[in-house]
Amino acid sequence: MTSRPTTVSAVHGALARGVFAVVVLVSLAVLFTPASGVPSAPAGVDKVVHVLLFAVLAVSGRWAGVGRGVLAVVLVVYASVSELLQSLPVLNRSTSVADLLADVAGVAVGLLIWDAVARSRATRPS
Repeated sequence: MTSRPTTVSAVHGALARGVFAVVVLVSLAVLFTPASGVPSAPAGVDKVVHVLLFAVLAVSGRWAGVGRGVLAVVLVVYASVSELLQSLPVLNRSTSVADLLADVAGVAVGLLIWDAVARSRATRPS
């Protein structure tokens, strides 16, 4: 009998990858909806959405087994590219350094949450 990996990504492989794929699709819809389709919201809500979106991308990406460093770099590049693409006439949205900073903060928060949960699970008695 062979031993099976017990990491979270191995235990929840298909589910974790599916959740990550859905979160990526949601992020595409949120980040690339034309301005005419973006609902109005009170000041600051946009930044909260950016932080939460990228935190969920980071957590679900780690759960899916993507390495911490690779995920961080890919998500920061994704955030940067999304901000640049939002200025395209077809989307009619604005590029915002503040949104990019909120995205990067969300990545950091998500990775820290994942690390805290992983540490907690590792120290919990079986």
